[in-house]
Amino acid sequence: MRRCLIPLLALLSICTRLMADEVVLIGHSTLQKTDLQTLQRLYTGRIVSLNQQSATPLNLPPGHPLRDQFLASILGQDEAQYSGYWLVRRYVGKGVPPQELASPEDIIRAISTTPGAVGYVPLSKVPAGSNIIFKR
Repeated sequence: MRRCLIPLLALLSICTRLMADEVVLIGHSTLQKTDLQTLQRLYTGRIVSLNQQSATPLNLPPGHPLRDQFLASILGQDEAQYSGYWLVRRYVGKGVPPQELASPEDIIRAISTTPGAVGYVPLSKVPAGSNIIFKR
């Protein structure tokens, strides 16, 4: 029985951590909930507003594990695809990629002070009272 219990507890611990670190998108208090397709269009520069309000998407730097998770789960891309997309888009004059901030804490601070700001953070770091605009 003990041999079965230890791997089961380890698996349960891993699953709990993965669920706690689910990526959620939070926005400034003036923004409303939105859908996946709209967020995909925002983070690829195809739209610049949410619900008729100017929006500022915020990103983490390349190589950050949460950015990789966001790209895979929300945009369906990896870092090479996303960077390549923005390289071409900038070259043809169709905009610039979202502003990059160093950490989820920086994103949380920017969202609280910037009307229209949108960013992703792990569910475990979402401050009480935050405006969650999208969660899978």
